[in-house]
Amino acid sequence: MLTQQVYLAWLRFRLRRFVSNTRRARAIQQDALMRKIARNAASDFGRDHGFASIRTASDFRRQVPILTYEDHHPYMLRVLQGDVTALFAAGTRVLMFAMTSGTTGDPKRLPITAEMFREYRAGWLIWGAGVYGDHSDLMRKKTLQLTSDWQLSQTPCGAPCGQISGLAATTRPRITQRMFLPPPVATRIHDSAAKHYTALRFALATPDVGMIITANPSTLVEFARRADHQREALIRDIHDGTLSCTIPADVRDALSQRIARRNPQRARELDRAVESHGVLLPKHAWPGLSVIAVWTGGSVGVFLSQLAELYGDTAVRDHGLSASEGRMSIPLADGTSAGVLDFYHHYFEFIPVEEYDSASRTVLEGHELEVGRDYYIVLTTSGGLYRYDIHDVVRCVGFEGQAPLVEFLNKGKSFSNLTGEKISEHQAIRAVEKSFRELELPLDVFTLAPLMEQQPRYVLLVERPVHKGRAAELAAHVQANLAQLNEEYASKCASTRLLPVEVREVPAGTWVELRRERTRHRGNFEEYKHPCLVGELDFVERFASGHVDFATRAPSVSLPGLPLGDMTQPASTS
Repeated sequence: MLTQQVYLAWLRFRLRRFVSNTRRARAIQQDALMRKIARNAASDFGRDHGFASIRTASDFRRQVPILTYEDHHPYMLRVLQGDVTALFAAGTRVLMFAMTSGTTGDPKRLPITAEMFREYRAGWLIWGAGVYGDHSDLMRKKTLQLTSDWQLSQTPCGAPCGQISGLAATTRPRITQRMFLPPPVATRIHDSAAKHYTALRFALATPDVGMIITANPSTLVEFARRADHQREALIRDIHDGTLSCTIPADVRDALSQRIARRNPQRARELDRAVESHGVLLPKHAWPGLSVIAVWTGGSVGVFLSQLAELYGDTAVRDHGLSASEGRMSIPLADGTSAGVLDFYHHYFEFIPVEEYDSASRTVLEGHELEVGRDYYIVLTTSGGLYRYDIHDVVRCVGFEGQAPLVEFLNKGKSFSNLTGEKISEHQAIRAVEKSFRELELPLDVFTLAPLMEQQPRYVLLVERPVHKGRAAELAAHVQANLAQLNEEYASKCASTRLLPVEVREVPAGTWVELRRERTRHRGNFEEYKHPCLVGELDFVERFASGHVDFATRAPSVSLPGLPLGDMTQPASTS
């Protein structure tokens, strides 16, 4: 315990220094940029873009245009083949390649150098210092983290490809490793149902879970549903010291000693919880749960309203705007998606949203942002990305010293435009959430999609009769709220170029199947973001025509407020 207290004191010191250094964030950003330029000046990318002559940020902007992944791809491809000098100095260690969690197209491969990984872990340490400092009871409890494997596949040169969070989980300091569940080897379970069942098997065996960390709150909704639907098997496994799901043999061997620990007392506690409540929810299993750490910005917010019912009255701490390309913000308080720009590790530039398509667009540094305005982020990282347009839109909501506080709004590509209305996913979410509140309906998962018939319109797709027979009212409210948020949309509707919003139902289980389908070959189930707005003109028609064959499945147990899909029992290995 003393060692943990020393560790916590060290974390708090790191956090205080980070906050103090926001007063000179501009200078630290300049230093971060010039270190990256100097380190890789001799790389082929560096020579192609004149890194040797760059002395200032202004030089950098003149020498290097704003780039996309496609612009970087020829260099990335050479690194994938083992030629690190395409992007980095000779001798640079590439630990792995991160696979993005994009919901369309093939996943990208992004090199994670030793320096990039050091920066990734340092950002998490600052975040963790804030959480553990605000919730010191977590030092005495377990943290349940749901993450994915960092060795899902290999590059031609033999480097692993997967999720950087999995590498971090398997290389935690020994002092913290025992605080986390499940054991790191569980990340090598690639089937999401088996992985979640295994995580529940370990986590339910103790009442002392204090924090749950995963990327997306939709994962926690499904996780809670699985805990209840498979409660009999889980309680039996805890009682008998077994694990009744199919997992890789080497993983089962590595877990065998911990699996074999019988815990009849804990099984009886869980049985009593079921007798008392009729269901087994996380809030029943872990009454001391203090923090849920998930994304809370953008489209994922639609799932947050369900968490209190499932997990109890816990604090929600956003773990920041982050992607395979790098961490962009570090939230330092509960209940907000806004975070301090991670000015230590990457160099950031920003483009005002309204100027994004301009030939002479303004490019700003972090200290130049204006509170209340929206921007596209441009990244330069130690992972070989230079002036990289990640297509993320953020809003500046304040400052800590010279470092802006930013909150994620949506992906820049998350727009739909039929007649010039340019609806953003952020606007769609706000309009629909407000409509549910106005009608006092429980918020559920939805997708707003364009439909081209004789006249175009937008269709709100929902599972089950969540509108409780008030579809017309819900449609009218969404229409009014969307028109209020988007003047162009209101104008197009007033001129009858767009028909009003219509509500349509899709079969129960559709969203679960959509998630599985879109992550089937990408291996990062936890980081999937449900599309609250889509721009595909045939999206609605694919559902109506049956081209998207998502089976409707009825669960045997119904939890209030949950969209239930298939929750079949895991295959027995006994």
